[in-house]
Amino acid sequence: MIEAMVEVVRLPHAEGLALPTYASAGAAALDLLAAVADPVVLPPGGRTAIPTGLMVALPEGHELQIRPRSGLALNHGLLVANSPGTIDEDYRGEIKVILMNGGSEPVVVTRGMRIAQAVLAPVTRIVWREVAALDETARGAGGFGSTGL
Repeated sequence: MIEAMVEVVRLPHAEGLALPTYASAGAAALDLLAAVADPVVLPPGGRTAIPTGLMVALPEGHELQIRPRSGLALNHGLLVANSPGTIDEDYRGEIKVILMNGGSEPVVVTRGMRIAQAVLAPVTRIVWREVAALDETARGAGGFGSTGL
């Protein structure tokens, strides 16, 4: 298993909350906690940015991907609106999670609730090489649904 050191600042409104942790020995993602003072009610179709109370300095060449938690998505319709969200290596502000209620009932976000997952991932940068044409493939330009259901 590869480990990477990430510097973290806990903001005052996250005092008393645990730092993100892995829920199991084989977990790929850390659970992010809501650093809200009071419960936040998300009506069906509603969305808001929930603070985590954390700022980070990521290792060079990495991003932090913010993803929904499967149980919240399945059982409550709670999604990360811009999934996956990206925290860039040079961002130094507070990590906030844009949550959206895709369910049919209001969802209440409470202090310390595990609201999303975060995965540290390497970044590959694109270097464009403009060409006159692309190589041929069996699929070609077939798009949405072209490979079947």
